[in-house]
Amino acid sequence: MSAPLFESHIASLPLVHRGKVRDIYAVGDDKLLIVTTDRLSAFDVVMPIPIPGKGEVLTRVSAFWFDKLKTIVPSQALDIAPESVVADSERDQVAGRAIVVKKLKALPVEAIVRGYLAGSGWKEYQAGQSVCGIPLPAGLVQASRLPEPIFTPSTKAALGAHDENIAFEQMATLIGQDLATQVRDVSLALYKSAAEYALTHGIIIADTKFEFGLDEAGKLVWIDEALTPDSSRFWPADQYQPGSSPPSFDKQFVRDWLEGSGWNKQAPGPALPAEIVAKTSEKYREVMTRLLA
Repeated sequence: MSAPLFESHIASLPLVHRGKVRDIYAVGDDKLLIVTTDRLSAFDVVMPIPIPGKGEVLTRVSAFWFDKLKTIVPSQALDIAPESVVADSERDQVAGRAIVVKKLKALPVEAIVRGYLAGSGWKEYQAGQSVCGIPLPAGLVQASRLPEPIFTPSTKAALGAHDENIAFEQMATLIGQDLATQVRDVSLALYKSAAEYALTHGIIIADTKFEFGLDEAGKLVWIDEALTPDSSRFWPADQYQPGSSPPSFDKQFVRDWLEGSGWNKQAPGPALPAEIVAKTSEKYREVMTRLLA
């Protein structure tokens, strides 16, 4: 495993944007280099301590899903080695953790699919027996499997702000009814196919987040990341027990520690203890090993 990378510094390419986890550089006028760092964001705040190996795990897992599910929707990934677009002295910053992609217009929403009742969905259900305006049956408990996966979009917040769940109708107002319907249907198809596969490898995908863009012809394209421990809630199937919060292979482990730390969920984030950093790194790598086996 290479040394942790908190922030990339690629001087040979123009920096376009530094997000919560990814640093984005321009490659000519029509391509981008996306470097997945080892930064970890929780409650929309970037933690000050990197998670060793995290960027490499996210990159490999995304590449796996982009390829496996390409018959459902194409991705923005290009078959160009990231080492080939940077200076020789910068190759170690991109090796194993970067990808060259088509430059696309990103949609201003996040496409979230939930197959189980967890996180903010569980809190919302307890308050009104619905999630994002979608009524659900009575009597569900924490981590219950839903009768059918549900699509619950959210706004895409700027760095430091919080995403907000919105109803499908609000999403349709933002991007148009036809495109909203396509995003919903593609998201549900991706989730169902991935969840079925993951279960054969001992992993429950409780929920996940997708992002999409449009190419020059207006065609829908999968962007950003794909079913990673950052964008999904992964549970070990053999330890799943409705009525309690299952152990996870994702950053829920960090969220749980933060919830109990007394932190007010405002920047800056607290320094994570060494054992939390090590355990998180281990969880990310384990889920990659299981999925890619």
